[in-house]
Amino acid sequence: MKKLFLTVAILLGCNMLSMAQNYQTTDSKVSWNVKAGMNISNWTGDGSDGSKAKVGFKVGAGMEYALDNTWSLQPSLFLTSKGAKGGDGDTKATINQVYLELPVNLQARVPVADKTNILFAAGPYFAYGVGGKISGGASIDGVDYSVSTNTFGKNRFKRFDAGLGLGVSLEMSKVIVGLEGQLGLTKIGDGIMSDGSPKNINFGVTVGYKF
Repeated sequence: MKKLFLTVAILLGCNMLSMAQNYQTTDSKVSWNVKAGMNISNWTGDGSDGSKAKVGFKVGAGMEYALDNTWSLQPSLFLTSKGAKGGDGDTKATINQVYLELPVNLQARVPVADKTNILFAAGPYFAYGVGGKISGGASIDGVDYSVSTNTFGKNRFKRFDAGLGLGVSLEMSKVIVGLEGQLGLTKIGDGIMSDGSPKNINFGVTVGYKF
């Protein structure tokens, strides 16, 4: 699964670069964009009791293929940080989940002014965990203890994640400012949490530039 996912991600990235180089005219159906922003992520479902939101990052690039004047297909490739915080009293923990993420959105463009559009997007995303740390600490009888370990791996969180995403953006000529939400549909901690396994939930703010 790891090799297959990474192969698909690399091929998609190479394909987007190739198509972006081949379609540089303003009349082309293909355009290219880069985006960066901030995530506010958490867990939902079984095993999420007591979890708190965590701030992360998102950076990547995407290709937009126009189906007509309104509708377009937009695959993208992002490096994104999700996770959650937990603990109470003298015990605290932070779970940082870094994914290579492939969202594929169907997008509708609604003109509101000259060179200004509102974009509505929806579609699935697929992600593979490539890094991150679980870090925590506790104070026992006045002595502070800390621990840090990898987020993904054997007897840790599952690397594969998938879900649905929704977004709305304001496109002003070449600049794109967007809000998005994602709901994970896969359990990320099967077998390692006694009270069940949560799913990812994420809200993001991005700023991008369109070529």
